Amino acid sequence: MGSKKKETALQVNISTQELWEEMLSSKGLTVVDVYQGWCGPCKPVVSLFQKMRIEVGLDLLHFALAEADCLDVLEKYRGRCEPTFLFYAGGELVALVRGANAPLLQKTIREQLQAEKRVLAEGRERRVIKDEALSDEDECFSHEKEDGDDEDAVSSEKACTLAVIKPDAVAHGKTDEIIMKIQEAGFDILTNEERTMTEAEMQLFYQHRAGEEAFEQLVHHMCSGPSRLLILTRTEGTEDVVTAWQTLMGPCDPDVARREQPDSLRAQYGTEMPFNAVHGSRDSEDARRELALLFPSFKFSDQVPEAPLVVRSRVCFPRTQHFFWALETESWV
Repeated sequence: MGSKKKETALQVNISTQELWEEMLSSKGLTVVDVYQGWCGPCKPVVSLFQKMRIEVGLDLLHFALAEADCLDVLEKYRGRCEPTFLFYAGGELVALVRGANAPLLQKTIREQLQAEKRVLAEGRERRVIKDEALSDEDECFSHEKEDGDDEDAVSSEKACTLAVIKPDAVAHGKTDEIIMKIQEAGFDILTNEERTMTEAEMQLFYQHRAGEEAFEQLVHHMCSGPSRLLILTRTEGTEDVVTAWQTLMGPCDPDVARREQPDSLRAQYGTEMPFNAVHGSRDSEDARRELALLFPSFKFSDQVPEAPLVVRSRVCFPRTQHFFWALETESWV
């Protein structure tokens, strides 16, 4: 009973439009756990929220619960079992996290809280995003729009790359560990999606390897189950994001990786070719090619590779699935 009281005090239950409007007017950052009545709120994150509230104090950080069926504004979240956490500041949506990803939640809370403190103290402009579930547009991933940009366009000020956590790593339950290591290595995950690839997609994806003996095995493996897809950027270190991701992955062959780079992801999570856990791009041109194939509505800037990435946000995120993607390509796996 005591833990129930703590949980209630920690997360305010928003059950009416009036309470929703009151939440939007709160000063500071509010993290809203959007849940379905039939499955309830996300219990595993409560201890994290308690820790974060002790760490940063009570003045500017708030937590709330909102059942999707009770609020019209959350109508498009209904019937989706994946936890969704919406971050509001100044009445605006500033971030979101899908899935009970504790490291990502913690990182996002810290980053958004610091951003809001700068807004309040220095008058900086608040960065606002749009989520397809709260808009009438068919968008699933969005960043702040620049003045004069196409209404569907989304831009990133940093170079991006594609990362794929392959079906073998996903099937062995290693997704969360790999994501944590990616974040610890200094990468930012911009968005995520779970997808089971089709044979047609993978044949095109790996068409430059169509003459190789292992081509059919590779295609079959990539279609054998869901993959986690991540869009990565990098804010730490001097390496570009493509090179940094290749380094973290290690050599394609897990046996070689274990000999030459035992701390790499493929050394730790790969078994044998082509079951080497992760995929990444060889260079920026491969990243463009793969992105164009898998996300045809995405559009790179026409500038040189160092220029900001401009994409069209038409990527859907099924709430019943939660794997991650990123913009990068590699030799053949």
